[in-house]
Amino acid sequence: MTLDTTTAREEVLAELRSGEKFLLTTHENPDGDALGSLVAMNEILRGLGKDTVMFLSAEEFPLPYEYRWMPLDGASHELPPDAEERTIVFLDCGNVDRMPVRFLRREDARIVNIDHHHDNTRFGTANLVVDGASCTAEIIWDLNRDLGVELSMDLAEALYVGLVTDTGKFQYENTTHASHLMAAELLAYGVQAHEIFRRLYENVPLAKLELLARVLSRVERHDDGRLTISYILRSDYEETGADENFSEGIVDHIRALEGTVVAALVREQLKEGREGVQKVSLRASADAVDVSVIARKEGGGGHRQAAGFSTTRTREELVEFLRAEIAAQL
Repeated sequence: MTLDTTTAREEVLAELRSGEKFLLTTHENPDGDALGSLVAMNEILRGLGKDTVMFLSAEEFPLPYEYRWMPLDGASHELPPDAEERTIVFLDCGNVDRMPVRFLRREDARIVNIDHHHDNTRFGTANLVVDGASCTAEIIWDLNRDLGVELSMDLAEALYVGLVTDTGKFQYENTTHASHLMAAELLAYGVQAHEIFRRLYENVPLAKLELLARVLSRVERHDDGRLTISYILRSDYEETGADENFSEGIVDHIRALEGTVVAALVREQLKEGREGVQKVSLRASADAVDVSVIARKEGGGGHRQAAGFSTTRTREELVEFLRAEIAAQL
């Protein structure tokens, strides 16, 4: 840990200890690390006797089916009346400008920013950005060593969800010895690894498999497979009965194809007013290409090996854009 990170860690610890009222939130379209970090920080602050509110926009519900078992029933879709009095804690959010609620971006807000994205814009009053951490949940686990809140099953399971999803079940390159030490502590407490795995990765709805089949049938490969790309159309959701969030994880099947350097899954949007807007998920199979650089050029962001953005480019324009950006880095 660098001196700058050590100083930032102490600043964040001071904010969490001294504050009394908090508003906790995370990025749009939250994944396992975002939701796990949200629940974990809520459990820790409540363990310290703090007044906390978890905030998630109503647009985020229903959550992806694999996360619906998590204790998020108390999450608010409305800002509390005393929101201006609360310290806002952003978790796993690289850029505040991507937040859909303008209140959360106000200039006079007191913000604690805890994240592991290397392209985080350090938008907080206090910023703890540890890009060497496997996930934001790992940073929260580390902070709690000083905060001293005893583990509960809700806290332990939330931390484990963040860890196992962002490390790709301990297979991605961001997996470190610290990741396994964290897992060992949580398993020793009593987290059932197979039960978490079953909830996250098994009991897959038939509609998701039908959606996956359509995506695989449309796979296109460009430049000897350096770019492997496929699409989900608006009509696919209606015809298969799939929810929009059933697309979670499908891009990893594309990345697994031999010779792929960058995989892209392009999804047409269902929400009213989003006609013509496509969401693009990018995955890199090696360090040769940093897909977060590509995503930032279109107003998105993410990690070196996992990033995304929204676009109104045509399919042909998007392919040419991605091919050029990949070539520029190779």
